[in-house]
Amino acid sequence: MEPQPPAEQVLRQLGQLLSQRPGVVTELGALLEAAEPRWLLGAGSPAALGELAAALSAFAALPEREQDAAELRDGDGAYAAAAERAADVGRVFLRLLAKLEAAKAEESLGPAVEPVLRRVMGHIYVLAVTHLAEGAWSSAGSRAVAAELLAALVRAAGCGTVAELLRGRKEEEEGGFAAIMGLLRPRLGKDTWKCNPATKHVFSWTLLHITRPWLSQHLERILPASLLISDDYREENKVLGVHCLHHIVLNVPGADLCQFNRAQVVYHALYNHLYSREAPLIQAVLLCLLDLLPVLERAQRQQPRPTSPCDEVLQLVLTHMEPEHRLALRQVYAKTLPAFVQRLGILIARHLKRLERVILGYLEVSDGPEEEARLGILETLQCTIEHAWPRMPCRIPVLLKALLKMIWDVHTDQGSTPEPVRAALLQRATECLILLDRCSEGQVKILLEGVYSCCEENRVRECIRRVQENT
Repeated sequence: MEPQPPAEQVLRQLGQLLSQRPGVVTELGALLEAAEPRWLLGAGSPAALGELAAALSAFAALPEREQDAAELRDGDGAYAAAAERAADVGRVFLRLLAKLEAAKAEESLGPAVEPVLRRVMGHIYVLAVTHLAEGAWSSAGSRAVAAELLAALVRAAGCGTVAELLRGRKEEEEGGFAAIMGLLRPRLGKDTWKCNPATKHVFSWTLLHITRPWLSQHLERILPASLLISDDYREENKVLGVHCLHHIVLNVPGADLCQFNRAQVVYHALYNHLYSREAPLIQAVLLCLLDLLPVLERAQRQQPRPTSPCDEVLQLVLTHMEPEHRLALRQVYAKTLPAFVQRLGILIARHLKRLERVILGYLEVSDGPEEEARLGILETLQCTIEHAWPRMPCRIPVLLKALLKMIWDVHTDQGSTPEPVRAALLQRATECLILLDRCSEGQVKILLEGVYSCCEENRVRECIRRVQENT
């Protein structure tokens, strides 16, 4: 009987044949199924298996496309073929991982498993995550194999979760994130990141699994790609990039973000997005800015400025809010405005003139059954009164008129507004009237006496009564 050729030689030959004979994938799966772990993990096997994993990954890769080509749709022939190849390659990787797990159980082969896993982990992970979520390039079959493959990889690495696989089981242990980013980095360049439509999803999905304190050591790898994606002209890419930046802001220490002026770079990228008219993007940007502003302000305490970044953002937001007529944007702006008022505190007095116009305009117009914009603007008014109460007495005539008109409109509206929403609007408006009365030393009570005596609507009278009885 002829001696069995070494695994290294066989694996390299099969890897070279992949591009010429697609049927080799089936043969490779059968070989791994039948192979003895001792033969598979020979002296040169780590390198050979690493090369084979790279060849299989390239074989299953999505078709390259032009940088600015239109998005391919579900059912596209090239993507359907790629999903089928990915499912076949995923099954081969599953057999390989099964052999590695079996080898770990043997005392003599256990130490040989770790070097092999390090070589193949990145390729297996990228393939699995590419087909994990529903997309034009995946199918039900490829998604099922991908989910099974990712679970098997986590198990083979001795980890409990994907996050543990990426960051390492112990603090001093290096996880697989650096190796995975090494594979993704060439695909995340300015001229390459759009060539493979799944790359941005693999990057963002992976990034969101690394949290504090592990993320800061990878900042140089992840920040440029996040900025690049956020700077695209397509809204979905902008939103994805901003979500990545937000995750970085939340999970990297402020000192690291401020080093080399990184925080300022992120701030300017986000600030430029505030000129967009798309509600999902504006919402993502404002939420990210609210977490970034404290970092910037701590860094700028050494160099005092007449206006802070928070002032700059709020000034632009109020400028856009005043003439805005689209309900989706009005709701996004109004829901985030209270956080900016809280952030500035007494310094909100700098913006009172414009803020008052915005509050009056938003109180006047209903924005649908849930009244999100009105509820948000009432909370904004409440915060403003609490922080800038010395400036409120001169504004009482205008604010009182607007609040009473809104209370009347809500009470008499015969539309589809649910009763809990009506109650919430009346409750917040009443609380604003009480605060105005306190900061004006009872002026509101005096002004409301005549309204109470001539009003016949019980619900409106109840709101006024609560203000008058409050001490």
